[in-house]
Amino acid sequence: MSKLLPHIPERPEHPRENGVTMMMDKGLSLRQAEDFLSASGHLTDLIKLGFGTSVVSKNLKEKIKLYQNAGIKVYVGGTLFEAFAIRSMYDEYRKFIDDLGLDTCEVSDGSIVLEHNVKCEYISKLSKDYRVLSEVGSKEAGILIAPAKWISMMNSELEAGSWKVIAEARESGNVGIYRPNGTAHVVLVNRILSKVPGDRILWEAPVKSQQAWFIKHLGANVNLGNIAYDDVIPLETLRLGLRGDTFFQFLPDEFAHLKQTAD
Repeated sequence: MSKLLPHIPERPEHPRENGVTMMMDKGLSLRQAEDFLSASGHLTDLIKLGFGTSVVSKNLKEKIKLYQNAGIKVYVGGTLFEAFAIRSMYDEYRKFIDDLGLDTCEVSDGSIVLEHNVKCEYISKLSKDYRVLSEVGSKEAGILIAPAKWISMMNSELEAGSWKVIAEARESGNVGIYRPNGTAHVVLVNRILSKVPGDRILWEAPVKSQQAWFIKHLGANVNLGNIAYDDVIPLETLRLGLRGDTFFQFLPDEFAHLKQTAD
């Protein structure tokens, strides 16, 4: 793409550690998964089988194998980890993901109260055998976490063995790092970035305006997650400045006078 047009950001090649896109599969069929891979697999790094969908989905092993054969890491949602954890079924959880052939998992506590040292112990144990993503933030509206606590938890979880920490937003995009109206908690995000390496954070950003905000704030290669299956290609155009929301983001200042402005 950069050879076709100048002033297009460079994107790392797969497999990549930064600039990753995580698609949230909320129950796609095998046919839908095949169609998704045909259109967007080359732009996708991670696929989360959202919340508890992997318990009730048909042909799951076949679908996971399709994704993995395309070079995409697959894992079950953190809510399902919590469903096992609250029932004291850690061994059964490992057996479940092993049976699915997964090498990646998510540890979260967005729905249950889990002592943070216990959460870090889960991360430490799992990281010996899996690539672990851990999620910080509550799924409940109105539960506010002080920036210092966000920072402390994220750094502790990275030290415990997380590959990346996920900043919670749910698939609705109106909790955690976002306000109820969906706009980013700018002060919170900036405080986090002052103390936590940005390339180790995956920001949940299910809404286009949120994706555009992070790209403008952190660049084309920000890690973004909870992307709908039909939004992966639109997101990539945002990353490259090929959509109105980020059109002038990567162009030199000499083009600024050509930007449309409201009367």
